[in-house]
Amino acid sequence: MAHTIPAIPLDSWVGILSIIVFVVAYLAIVTEEQLHLNKSKPALFAGTLIFILIGIYYLTTGDGVIPHSLEESVHHLIVEISAIFFFLFVAMTYIEALIERNVFEKLKSNLIAKGYNYKKLFWVTGFIAFFLSPVADNLTTALILSTVLITIERENKKFLILGAINIVVAANAGGAWSPFGDITTLMVWAAGKGEFVEFLYLFPASIIGWGITAFLLSLSLPEGSPKSGDNEEKVEILQGGKVIIALGIITIVTAVLSHQLFHLPAFWGMMFGLSLLKLYSYFLKKVYNEHINIFDSIAKIENDTLLFFFGLLGAVGGLSYIGYLASAAELYTMVDPTYINIAVGFISAVVDNVPVMYAVLKANPVLDGTQWMLVTLTAGIGGSLISFGSAAGVGVMGKLRGIYTFGSHMKYAWAVLVGYIISVGIWYIQFQMLGLHGSH
Repeated sequence: MAHTIPAIPLDSWVGILSIIVFVVAYLAIVTEEQLHLNKSKPALFAGTLIFILIGIYYLTTGDGVIPHSLEESVHHLIVEISAIFFFLFVAMTYIEALIERNVFEKLKSNLIAKGYNYKKLFWVTGFIAFFLSPVADNLTTALILSTVLITIERENKKFLILGAINIVVAANAGGAWSPFGDITTLMVWAAGKGEFVEFLYLFPASIIGWGITAFLLSLSLPEGSPKSGDNEEKVEILQGGKVIIALGIITIVTAVLSHQLFHLPAFWGMMFGLSLLKLYSYFLKKVYNEHINIFDSIAKIENDTLLFFFGLLGAVGGLSYIGYLASAAELYTMVDPTYINIAVGFISAVVDNVPVMYAVLKANPVLDGTQWMLVTLTAGIGGSLISFGSAAGVGVMGKLRGIYTFGSHMKYAWAVLVGYIISVGIWYIQFQMLGLHGSH
């Protein structure tokens, strides 16, 4: 049901205080490494406090009546957040189950056994990141492959830095052309701004942009190979691991079909997939006496990440309710949307792509399908321009602490920028000049 939100002056105490709360929380988020404060804490504090402040404002002004629109807005926000929350919850559970079954250890073992030199390792890990990210999401992919990187080579910092940048760029680029690859693409898809097939048309811009950046980075790679892995123990995938991979694929297909055919939220199909995983774990225990406790896998999920998204989306939702995002929608009518959407990529590098994309969706400018695909592309790949501009970058900074840093990334940021410009150029040629896209 549509409702009119009573106007809250932007210069009112609640408007000003809400902005201060948001800015302070954001500064705490981007400096979590220095503060040793998990990013979920300030995000959750800001996201919940802003709506409480709005409630206090209504109680203390005018006739002291809380408008029904406040409750409706929060209910709508809960639906939006839960759709993302449960989707990630299932995806992370599957990843943890695969880790428990040694699937990724096997991947790492195979790469070590191949005896690749630095150049081959660079390209193989980047290639895997690009094609794993659309399924496993960019954060999980970057964490897995950066772990592989630091296990194979611990001493050659130049290789580790270049390999880490390559993984972050590849994971973000791979995530841009799939609704499952990044939180931003998932939000755009869940909001109905693009059909599943439309995202796939971003593949050329994503892979060529990453490929150019990877090529430029590879020119600085050191010669030689990591020390031989002859002493590494042979790793095998445990019983049921391959079946869980298959169940993961079935889960994704079910999520897509339930959303496309039945107009159910994508997470509904994901939760069905979780039920399959739980039933299969029961089967493994009964038939093979293999014990996979799915609740153990769920317990290993990084709840900090889930609560971070809850808080961040809540905070942006609160600012939207007050009216701060309405001006963003007006900006799209004043300037060519293409320029604004390209700028979104640069903003997402500084602010993080999730709140930026959510702000664009809450502003809800009138854009055609090609422009929604452009902002999906730029928000996804733009996060690679700065080390902490995406969840993938933040994750790798944590894994390669003291090696992959803001400074070491910025030394090669020019190569990422070249790839970004080329990706946008390919979008323009493909979508605007040739009309090759799935939008109606």
